[in-house]
Amino acid sequence: MFLEKQLSRETIYEGKIVNLYRDRVLLPDGREAVREVCQHPGAVAILAVDEGDMLFVRQYRYPVGTELIEIPAGKLEKGENTEEAARRELREETGFRCAELVHLGVICPSPGILSEIIHLYFARGLTFVGEQFDEDEFMRTVRIPRDAFPEMLLHGEIVDAKTICAVNIARARGLL
Repeated sequence: MFLEKQLSRETIYEGKIVNLYRDRVLLPDGREAVREVCQHPGAVAILAVDEGDMLFVRQYRYPVGTELIEIPAGKLEKGENTEEAARRELREETGFRCAELVHLGVICPSPGILSEIIHLYFARGLTFVGEQFDEDEFMRTVRIPRDAFPEMLLHGEIVDAKTICAVNIARARGLL
C-alpha cells in the first residue's frame, strides 16, 4: 500500500563496510522523490549474562566522539549466518563462549537512511577462553549487575540503542 518503487540509483560512495546511494523513487501517489540510502551488510549484538552480571564493552565510538558502554556487536561477514556471527563476536570482544544462545529478534536502528538490520541475541552458560579483538578495536569488558542497568539508563550512562533494545526484549521475555 505504501510501497515506493526504485526508478534509478546513483552510487555516491563505496566503502569497506557501507555503500551510499541516491535513489529516485516513485511514490504511491505517482509523484517522484529522492532517497539517500546507506547500505550495510547487517549485524549481530549479544546480551551475555554471567553469574548475575550483564557483560558489556566500553569503547570509543568515533562518529559520536565519546566512549560508550554497549553490548558486544559486529557486522555480518559475507555468507555468515547470524548465530555464527553472534558466537564469533561474543568470543572476539569479551573472550567468552556460550552454551546457550537465544535469538531475541531484529531491530532497524535508523530505517530512514540505513539498511542495517541488527539481530539481537541473549547468551548464557559462559566460559572464558580469551579475547580476540580485531586489529583496529580497542575496548574492555565491563560487568554490570542486572539491577544497576535501569539507574545507568536513567542517568544517561547507557545510550546505545541496540543495548537498550536487547535488555528490554530480554526482560520482556523473562530472561533477565
